[in-house]
Amino acid sequence: MIIVTGAAGFIGSALIGELLRAGWQDIVAVDDFSHPDKAANLEGKKLTARVERSVFFDWLDKNEGLVQFIFHLGARTDTTLFDKAVFDELNLHYSQRMWEACVKYGIPLVYASSAATYGDGDLGYSDADDALPYKLKPLNPYGESKNDFDKWALEQERKPFFWAGLKFFNVYGPNEYHKGRMASVVFHAFNQIQATGGMKLFRSHRPDYRDGEQLRDFVYVKDLCNVCLFLMEHRKHSGLYNLGSGRARTFLDLARATFSALGRPEHITFIDTPADIRDKYQYYTEADMRKLIGIDYDRPFTSLEDGVKDYVTNYLKEGRRC
Repeated sequence: MIIVTGAAGFIGSALIGELLRAGWQDIVAVDDFSHPDKAANLEGKKLTARVERSVFFDWLDKNEGLVQFIFHLGARTDTTLFDKAVFDELNLHYSQRMWEACVKYGIPLVYASSAATYGDGDLGYSDADDALPYKLKPLNPYGESKNDFDKWALEQERKPFFWAGLKFFNVYGPNEYHKGRMASVVFHAFNQIQATGGMKLFRSHRPDYRDGEQLRDFVYVKDLCNVCLFLMEHRKHSGLYNLGSGRARTFLDLARATFSALGRPEHITFIDTPADIRDKYQYYTEADMRKLIGIDYDRPFTSLEDGVKDYVTNYLKEGRRC
C-alpha cells in the first residue's frame, strides 16, 4: 500500500496517475476533500481508500502494517500568504507528526520541500551541504516553513530507514487547474493567449535583468513523478535533494514556447510586478542536480519546449488531466 498526501492537489494527483500507470494498484489518497475544485483531479483513478487529512494518523495507527511507502506532498503552498501560523500548522507540525509516524512504524518517506527555501539565491542552490539550510533566508513564510522542517529533519536522531526531502523548483503541468494565482506561468500564458492573443509578463525591477529575462528552473510534473518513483524503488542515500530540470530559462522562453505550441504569433507585453510580492521576488533559480544524478538517476529531464508543447496540446487544449 502506498500513501499519497495532498492527493487531490496538482502534484499529488499527477503522482497517483503515474503510480497507477506503472502498475501500482494499492494506493490511499489523503487530503482535505472538502474542496470541490480539486475533485476532478482524482476522477477515474482507482484508489483503495480516501482518508481525510484530519483523521489520517488515527487511520495509520490501525493500518500501518499494510503501508509500504508514504509520499507526503500535502502542504499549504501560497507564497503570497503571510500568516505564519497557517504554515506552521500544515507544513511544519503536520510534517513532524508524519516523520514520527514513519519512524515508529518503519515506513520510508518522501516529502515535499521547496526551492523557496533558497530565498534570493545569494547562497546558491546546492543540496550537497547539510549546513546550508541553517544559513538560508527564505523570502516568505511558505519558504520559511519548508526550511524549518528541513532543518528539523536533519537534526533528528531517529529517522525513517529511508527518507528524502525534495526541493521542488518551478513545477508546471496537468492537474493545476484549481490553483488560481499560484498556477504555473504556462497555465496563465495559455489562458491569456487564448483569451486576448497576447501574454503579459512581469517587468524587471532590477537593472541587471531585462524585462522578461528573469530566470527560473522550470520542471515538468511528469519528470518530478519519475524521480519520486525512482526514489521509492531505490530507497538508499537519504537526504535533501533538489528537483528541477537543472537548467534556468527565461520567462520569455516560456512565453514563446507557449505561443509556438498554440501555433499563434508572439505578442508579449510587460506589466509591473505586484507591489505585495515585489521585494520577495526571485530573479534566478537553477537546481544543482548533481546529487540526484550521483545516486544513479539517469533519466533525461524534459526540455521546456517539449514540456510546454505536451502540456498545451495534450492537456490544456482538451481540459484533460493526467
